[in-house]
Amino acid sequence: MDETGIVATTQGRIEGFADGDIWQFRGIPYAASPIGDRRFMPPAPPESWDGVRSGREFGATAMQSAGGITAFLGDAVKDMSEDCLFLNVFTPGCDETKRPVMVWIHGGGFNSGSSSIPWYDGSSLATRGDVVVVTINYRLGALGFLWLGDLDSRYRSSGVNGLLDQAAALAWVKQNIASFGGDPDNVTIFGESAGAMSVSTLLALPAARGLFHRAIAQSGAASNTFTPETASVITSRVMAKLGATSIEDVLAASAETIIDAGGSVEGALFADTSAIAGPTGLALAMASQPVVDGEWLPMDPLAAVMSGEAADVPLLTGTNLDEWNLFRLMSPSSLDHPELLDRLERVFGDRHEVHDVYAAAFPDASPDELWSAVLTDSGFRIPALRLIEARMHGLAPTWQYLFSWKSPAFGGVLGSCHALEIPFVFGVLDNPGASIFLGGEAGEDLCRLSDAMQDAWLAFARAGDPNSGDLPEWPEADGAEWPVMVFDTVRELVDDPAGAQRLLWSGIQ
Repeated sequence: MDETGIVATTQGRIEGFADGDIWQFRGIPYAASPIGDRRFMPPAPPESWDGVRSGREFGATAMQSAGGITAFLGDAVKDMSEDCLFLNVFTPGCDETKRPVMVWIHGGGFNSGSSSIPWYDGSSLATRGDVVVVTINYRLGALGFLWLGDLDSRYRSSGVNGLLDQAAALAWVKQNIASFGGDPDNVTIFGESAGAMSVSTLLALPAARGLFHRAIAQSGAASNTFTPETASVITSRVMAKLGATSIEDVLAASAETIIDAGGSVEGALFADTSAIAGPTGLALAMASQPVVDGEWLPMDPLAAVMSGEAADVPLLTGTNLDEWNLFRLMSPSSLDHPELLDRLERVFGDRHEVHDVYAAAFPDASPDELWSAVLTDSGFRIPALRLIEARMHGLAPTWQYLFSWKSPAFGGVLGSCHALEIPFVFGVLDNPGASIFLGGEAGEDLCRLSDAMQDAWLAFARAGDPNSGDLPEWPEADGAEWPVMVFDTVRELVDDPAGAQRLLWSGIQ
């Protein structure tokens, strides 16, 4: 990089800007525009440009329905386009220093989100750890995951195009990140919610093999995929919403119409309480999920991990104590005890021990709180544990954490909810939206909590081991015990927290 902030990439030159001690390069295209004939196709190599491209503005956000969870994260979704395959680089210097690289994959249920959300500003991580942070967009909703392989073999990749976009971004990183001061041979992927589900599924995606070396999955695991048979049911519902009877009708529809059709199908799934939680632990009723098509994603990612896939990739994974409280806030209810029992019976049949175990674990909880605890485990904690168990078969290095700090916001209803750990990991406690979640200005205890999480994540990115700073010794999960690092205002190592619930779920298939 010269003094003007211009860096040469394989596509052309791009000009960044300095923000404090960090250089930012925004809106870099990592693949060709997935529009026209490229809709529903795998990502194509990026096109070159002449002259110097400005890196001062974020690229367009993937097409999605407005609102949703991303509204809580401090930025309304704007500037949406099918032409959305952009990434951003935050670096301490575009020099020959080979810094660890951390590539962030945003969440949002595979149907919303953006790399431009202020919570994902990589400046603090890049400064604290002397690392290069990359944040990426990828195709969402029906445009990224609608299964069309049964309609036309040319679109066999359509159920995993969003993941293939992520792999294309990683390929761009491998080719170009050295010019931004990063080490292409030390890349950590990390993500939250659907981003963590992506991280976990990338462990089994052939197109991503060798493109990353460590993985961090926050509140998401490898259980959120569809078989082609299930995906075909979703596709038929989307096509009915579109009024489409053929692949040609789908291709002719506008991007907005396709996204809206997918969103309406997801809304119908979510409204069906019995679909939200199930004995498989798949609890999120999402219409857009990767499809195990047998080619691009050859096998169920959990089975692939169990067979030894990515056993050489260290994994740090965990969940928040009260994940479902965020969704409870967005869709409040007032269950009484008979209604709770009815929901449990519809999901689990006559397994009355489900109620008994959770009632014993939370003796003062209301029916709403007990239902949220079940959904927290069904949707997040149990899938994470099953991913850990799968990796134990291959003796793959794995560490587990639990984020348990409870926010006082909204009268305390959030607790330690879904997504609450993100501003701590990114060190953006004072960024827009964070104060809403945190219940006010962050004090010294919360700043120290953020420092501890950043240091653990950075140590893991640097050397594949999260032990760092003033944390207690943090051993790997090895199957004999369940050591979990609890991140709160006090950090402590706990063996098998909520062990009774874990054992309960081990008997639910």
